[in-house]
Amino acid sequence: MHLSSVPVKLETMNTNRPLSPLSVQMQNAIAYIVEHYNEQPSLQELAEHVGFSDTHFQRVFTEWVGVSPKRFLQVVTRSHARQLLAQGGSTLEVTYETGLSSPSRLQDLFVSIDGLTPAQVRKLGDGLRISWGCFESLLGSSAAAWTGQGICRLVFGSAAQSELFAQQLQADWPAAQLIRDDAAIAQRIAPVVAGQGTVPLHVRGTNFQVQVWQALLNIPEGRVSSYGGIAKWIGRPKACRAVGSAVGDNPVSVLIPCHRVIRDSGALGGYAWGLERKIALLGREWSKPSQRQAA
Repeated sequence: MHLSSVPVKLETMNTNRPLSPLSVQMQNAIAYIVEHYNEQPSLQELAEHVGFSDTHFQRVFTEWVGVSPKRFLQVVTRSHARQLLAQGGSTLEVTYETGLSSPSRLQDLFVSIDGLTPAQVRKLGDGLRISWGCFESLLGSSAAAWTGQGICRLVFGSAAQSELFAQQLQADWPAAQLIRDDAAIAQRIAPVVAGQGTVPLHVRGTNFQVQVWQALLNIPEGRVSSYGGIAKWIGRPKACRAVGSAVGDNPVSVLIPCHRVIRDSGALGGYAWGLERKIALLGREWSKPSQRQAA
């Protein structure tokens, strides 16, 4: 089953256009959660911060962000907890640092979002040797990692700086042994980035993220779909913003083709690795003889 395609148009973004009052209030709410996650603010505290009633804030935040304030707070807390566990923190220490009331709350947090317990998070990659390397590809500075079962991470631009990439990879797979081999990674991945051949993937995510990534893999080469189209395809038609977040969390861009997702308006929209790379990827696909004949 393939996702339906929609027409595409390039959009020149007006960066000088002022944000709406609602956008400013929601961004303030998000920033407050990120800065005060370890205080575990209540719905009432968050609503008061932006001058809304509890009920109105709950509804508006959920519509604007795609998840409830409580769920967003859980995601932020879980992200910090994972980092602390990866650095060797005990369950009790991490519970205290993240502002949770008890270790059982930490356990619930990981099980509900990742399907993993804190102990399992700490052991991610246990016994695994991950080869990684930096290289130049047709998309510029690139970095990738290979678990032996498949590619687990692929990034471009500033994220491909060796030290930064290694830190992120270790945070994702805290118990794995990392081995740098630029030449081997370049030989394996650079041709695939250039559109020549395929490679197995070894990625992990929440159930929702995996659903979205599978949907991306169902978009045929040379075609595109919208966030709304993907939300409908996975049976969550109102989850467009959550779909956008899952698309942004794709650990192996290009290989899971998030560049084939555009806005519901038909505008090309943004791209984590720069609009130029998105245009280059889509242009390459549209220029293939098979796509020209289909058009």
